[in-house]
Amino acid sequence: MCRNAKIEAELLGLLPAPHKFARRFYSSQNDIDDLVQDTLVKVLGNLEKFEEGTRLKSWMFTIMRNTFCTRFGLSKREHVGMDDVLGQKATVQPQQEWSLRGQELEEAIAALPKPSRDAINVVFIQGESYEEAAKRFGCPIGTVKSRVNRARERLTERLDSD
Repeated sequence: MCRNAKIEAELLGLLPAPHKFARRFYSSQNDIDDLVQDTLVKVLGNLEKFEEGTRLKSWMFTIMRNTFCTRFGLSKREHVGMDDVLGQKATVQPQQEWSLRGQELEEAIAALPKPSRDAINVVFIQGESYEEAAKRFGCPIGTVKSRVNRARERLTERLDSD
């Protein structure tokens, strides 16, 4: 009997073992069967790499574990069936609406009294802190906070009414 025939005979005796071991990785019987099949194909295709004197069962389980790890890594990167589901594709709102809302905001800010408009500009648009804005305007922090708060209220009223 040739070397590969002996290994194949030993492999047949081990057949229930891969199914039990595959249950550690998957709970679905279909996934278990696929993993066992892929493992056996790899084992049979690489019999010449098996080193005599080592345990065939351990070698087969190593191949199974590596096959699972490869599958797991691939499954994290691919989204099966997502291309077919149009309802789950990302949608982009028409740019006209954003442009229109931007114009409305600019007009609402321009309609604010100068102190409130300046406070909104410095704090929200330029991103300065209330403390920096207070130093810039030469007034207390509370005054800047009041101006910003009143400006936000007026902007909300005007934009909500539109």
